Amino acid sequence: MKNWTKGIILLICVVFFTACVNAPQETVNKTAANIDPNKKIKIGFAMDTTKEERWVRDKEAFEVRCKELNVDCIVTVADNKSDKQANDVDNLLTQNVDALVIVPHDATQAASMVEKAKAQGIPVISYDRLINSDKIDLYVSHQVPVIGRKIAEYALQKVPKGNYVMVYGASTDNNAAIMKKEQLAVLQPAIDRGDIVIKANQFITDWKPVEALNFVENALTQNNDNIQAIVVSNDGMAGGAVAALEKRGLTGKVLVTGQDAQKDALQRIAQGKQTMTVYKPIIPLANAAVEAAIKLAKKESLSDAKPFKNDALGKDVPAILLEVQVVDKDNLMQTVIKDGYATFEDVYANVPPDQRPKH
Repeated sequence: MKNWTKGIILLICVVFFTACVNAPQETVNKTAANIDPNKKIKIGFAMDTTKEERWVRDKEAFEVRCKELNVDCIVTVADNKSDKQANDVDNLLTQNVDALVIVPHDATQAASMVEKAKAQGIPVISYDRLINSDKIDLYVSHQVPVIGRKIAEYALQKVPKGNYVMVYGASTDNNAAIMKKEQLAVLQPAIDRGDIVIKANQFITDWKPVEALNFVENALTQNNDNIQAIVVSNDGMAGGAVAALEKRGLTGKVLVTGQDAQKDALQRIAQGKQTMTVYKPIIPLANAAVEAAIKLAKKESLSDAKPFKNDALGKDVPAILLEVQVVDKDNLMQTVIKDGYATFEDVYANVPPDQRPKH
């Protein structure tokens, strides 16, 4: 009887010991199965729009870098619609992307898209525009605060006294709010001194050039054309501002700023119709986003990311911010043309040959 009892006890111990040994091994195997070094990474890129030249450049550069690094890339375009972008993100998540890159249409609404992705363990990069979420894994953009300051500093240097019109971007876009804050910080001392007076200011829905044109036209009418500077936050809207000035014979007589170094803006600068733009090299931006997405998909750290404060949340998010450069008529040759961002022929297409610089 004792031998039988000992046998039962021995059998129980053997079974228990085997279970204890095998259980962790099973867990290790499952974990290892989830990390396939040969699996091709898939990145989802949820864009807001491609209606402006710069966003076409972003899309092309992003796709080229994905191809160079042998990763799959699925691009969606929301056509400036929050609900469509939400659906786009849902679709990307169902396609089992390993990382999600979002150019938000609405900075606040996009936070819910981040929540969905993070719930599935998908890392999220906020591209160019800052999403109002502290759960994003990275904000990759150009130096948006610096852009705002450079635009205002340039305007103040060229027009230290006079009447100003401020044309801000979309109120739903964090970048527009950041730029407004920085522009006003630069201009405020001159405003306090009475050197400059802001006669009109407005956020422009979806950064639409036509809406900017109408706003500037109204501002000119209400001030009897007595405006010396129009501080515009991007080149698309700057085109609208220049069109409003052309109608009143004021082309080249009023300072007009911009951002993005679009081809048509560079042409206007060469002609003397637009005063300046901020050059933001797109390829380095797209490359940084793709490379970071791959690292995040592989659970690797982003050693070059630094804290950036989202004022809307009062919290820091990790960010990679690229440098920018002011471009005006004096340095077109040394900047965008030298870098191959734009060709000499394109930039000076509307300038008579005898008035073009030598190259």
